Amino acid sequence: MFSLLLVEDDETLFSEIKDRLTQWSYDVYGIQDFGNVLHEFMEVNPDLVIIDIQLPKFDGFHWCRLIRSHSNVPILFLSSRDHPADIVMSMQLGADDYIQKPFHFDVLIAKIQAILRRIHNYTGDQPPALKGWRGSIVNIEKGTVSNESGSVELTRNEIFILKLLIEQKNKIVSREELIKSLWDDERFVSDNTLTVNINRLRKKLDEIGLGQYIETKIGQGYIALEEGIPL
Repeated sequence: MFSLLLVEDDETLFSEIKDRLTQWSYDVYGIQDFGNVLHEFMEVNPDLVIIDIQLPKFDGFHWCRLIRSHSNVPILFLSSRDHPADIVMSMQLGADDYIQKPFHFDVLIAKIQAILRRIHNYTGDQPPALKGWRGSIVNIEKGTVSNESGSVELTRNEIFILKLLIEQKNKIVSREELIKSLWDDERFVSDNTLTVNINRLRKKLDEIGLGQYIETKIGQGYIALEEGIPL
């Protein structure tokens, strides 16, 4: 059974979401002290965090940043704020997805299931590491990419995107294929979400000299270039 940490200060909405998620056999935990979310996160050690932006004392962006500095746990934003900048900010901070309130509960369940399914796949039959992409080692389970220049940590979405691209290196992987593999149903995903994830992946890979080898093919998709293939 998966455990979820729901960081929501609206008690009525919290109870409603918790009741519905419990019916789907999830263990749902709330926050007692909104000034100490990170501590309670560490105590619960959940499989997934669902967090609002507007919270008492500190906003959800603050807690997302702190949680991400300690863990690669999937983070799903659930917020009434609909400005594109908020969605972009959440993705840049390492969130895996964003749902705007009011929302249909089936959409929330679909996104939770897609995220947790990826976690299950990582700990199931997936190989722990992919070797040979431009001299780097990509550890799927740990979410790291290492080469002689150093090592970087990736979120679940980032490592999954990289894995898909490397498995088809030197071939274009369409945006539609990436979105479907990541989120199951592209109807629930804004086009900008994938772009932000790709840009964030490139920025991290830049730290070890690999960002330039994830190339955008306008109108087609993305490609992970191997040695001997021109930029």
